[in-house]
Amino acid sequence: MKLTKKSHACVRLDKEGRTLVIDPGGFSEEDAAVGADAILVTHEHPDHFDEGRLRAALEADPAAEIWTLKAVADRIAAAFPGRVHTVGHGDTFTAAGFEVQVHGELHAVIHPDIPRVTNVGYLVDGGKVFHPGDALTVPDHAVETLLVPVMAPWNKIAEVIEYVREVKPRRAYDVHDALLTDLARPIYDGHLGRLGGTDHQRLVPGASADV
Repeated sequence: MKLTKKSHACVRLDKEGRTLVIDPGGFSEEDAAVGADAILVTHEHPDHFDEGRLRAALEADPAAEIWTLKAVADRIAAAFPGRVHTVGHGDTFTAAGFEVQVHGELHAVIHPDIPRVTNVGYLVDGGKVFHPGDALTVPDHAVETLLVPVMAPWNKIAEVIEYVREVKPRRAYDVHDALLTDLARPIYDGHLGRLGGTDHQRLVPGASADV
């Protein structure tokens, strides 16, 4: 499987001629989802869910489909009957040849005064890749490649390090990194690489790795 980093929280997975895209939100490239056979969306926040990007992908390929939670599905399903599937914690499904398990229920706490929205993570192909969305969800399954949200209004580096330690992935790649300046990246990279206990690497948008 080839993993390609897109901007912010979005990644593209390619396997056997088919493509799965996760979280093509408003901080990602305009065409981040175009060409996808299947799209997964973790939650409704605009840096993960952008209706225009999803519409562009589904209009470009009449066979493309979306799997997501109810809050997102309710906003786009009517325009694409039968192509938007609602999922939740504990569900399993096959999307474009990728086996997917759904883990998690709620977004991480931003502040006690801000209501928490629903959020799910996606475990792909039996643990090859796990994208948690905006939560530090630990799946009940071994993870080879963890997409770790490194910078968000709801986390701090100590929590991210402990999360990587708890998941114990073989490797970790940064996502949710659009808010992190280049000045801060060496600090984050050093802490995660030294303390996380895994092979931590950073892919710039457009770069790929075999996983």
